[in-house]
Amino acid sequence: MSSREEHKDDRRPHCLVTGATGYIGGRLVPGLLAAGYRVRCMARSPDKLRGHPWADRVEVVRGDVTDPDSVGAALDGVDIAYYLVHALRTGHGFEETDRDAAALFAERAGAAGVRRIVYLGGLTPADVPAAELSPHLRSRAEVGEIFLRSRVPATVLRAAVIIGSGSASFEMLRYLTERLPVMVTPSWVSTRIQPIAVRDVLRYLVGSARMPEDTNRAFDIGGPDIVTYEEMMRRYAAVAALPRRLILRVPMLTPRLSSQWIGLVTPVPPSLARPLAESLRHEVVCSEHDIARYVPDPPGTPIGFDQALALALRRVREAQVATRWSSAALPGAPSDPLPTDPDWAGGSLYTDRRALAVDASPQALWRVIEGIGGDNGWYSFPLAWAVRGWLDRLVGGDGLRRGRRDAAHLRVGDSLDFWRVEAIEPGRLLRLRAEMRLPGLAWLEMYAEPAEPAERDAMDGAGGAGRSRYRQRALFHPHGLLGHMYWWSVSPFHAVVFGGMARNIARAAVRAEESGTRSTDQEVNS
Repeated sequence: MSSREEHKDDRRPHCLVTGATGYIGGRLVPGLLAAGYRVRCMARSPDKLRGHPWADRVEVVRGDVTDPDSVGAALDGVDIAYYLVHALRTGHGFEETDRDAAALFAERAGAAGVRRIVYLGGLTPADVPAAELSPHLRSRAEVGEIFLRSRVPATVLRAAVIIGSGSASFEMLRYLTERLPVMVTPSWVSTRIQPIAVRDVLRYLVGSARMPEDTNRAFDIGGPDIVTYEEMMRRYAAVAALPRRLILRVPMLTPRLSSQWIGLVTPVPPSLARPLAESLRHEVVCSEHDIARYVPDPPGTPIGFDQALALALRRVREAQVATRWSSAALPGAPSDPLPTDPDWAGGSLYTDRRALAVDASPQALWRVIEGIGGDNGWYSFPLAWAVRGWLDRLVGGDGLRRGRRDAAHLRVGDSLDFWRVEAIEPGRLLRLRAEMRLPGLAWLEMYAEPAEPAERDAMDGAGGAGRSRYRQRALFHPHGLLGHMYWWSVSPFHAVVFGGMARNIARAAVRAEESGTRSTDQEVNS
């Protein structure tokens, strides 16, 4: 029986969440569930939602907001539709893509009998003509207008800077302030901004599902503090107990130069930093707080800026970041499934295989595998990985600094430096898909398995001493002649990079288990 059939007699309002793999969407879903709603998630890659703790409590459908059939099917039987997607990082033409997708979604929502569309957009200054706004803000405003003009009542929430663990705005603020005790800054650091805590954004989103049917309007949402970006950096330093920062303004720093500077210092790539910086050229302050009439503010809310920073920092330090700005895959990033055998019909497939016996348990080996990347590194030739990351950023990629959402645990869909987690079999397999700029598609697989005697003798360096086996496979499907040339140009380094990775992962597993055994013995004998 399908999920739709199972719930046909369920009278609870039914919500559709688009963008559930993204930063806000991934946090909104549990909020809606806690409020008693039925939830359906639409995602281009449904497998990315499997690792979320709420995945077995929602219905997941495959769909794309640019595809009429999948949009119509996803909206069938839905009462409230949350639109949390945008085409910002698809490159030139993203405004047209956003416009067409929103119009399609509104039309299909009307045909499906949806009672309300809820959209999270950007806060725009009232006295600035649309032509002078950044393309990012202009597109957000246009999408909101499309929904307000549709035949479905809409709630358009307009927010400026969102402060929460893992948000792009917070990460940008955090790294700029922590890494630069002396900062040369552009003129937009003196622009007034009204930031909002992500908890309040989610509270307003959930509450919007209960608005009266005749309500069709936009609402400005923000926290209680109006600050400049310079003040935000100074207050972050105070909350994070950092020495006072020296900030020097340089007016000639354009948004383009600013984005390159931000990309150099923070994990946020220039392709995302630029629209964020451009959005700060104009004052973004709420002109009203009418949302409180429909979604009343409990005591202590909206949350103040300093408290929002403290909450976000605590989440980061406790490794309890639910979603990050990089949670959603970059539009246009490779998403082809891994070929299942070497005779893949898709064409040439280059592979680099490594196998080692490991004198540690499969559990110890798995812990090392699952902890790879981020601050833990890649267990081989750090300079080579760093150079590859810098090259990726130079050609417009995200580079190696996206890091990890959680220091110890991964789930499908997580970004991991310039990889994306494509599959996990807990305790056995981690498969990563490359999201760096490449002339082809690439994957990296790592296995932790119990060793079998016959196999141990056949493995390089086994010596019959391993209790588990580590298997590693790197695969590359080239696109055109350039792809083949790329593989053959880097293959001489594989023995150092991939071979060293296999050996060092094995050694790390042995050291970790020995350390754990010693700690246990000390506890028993104490």
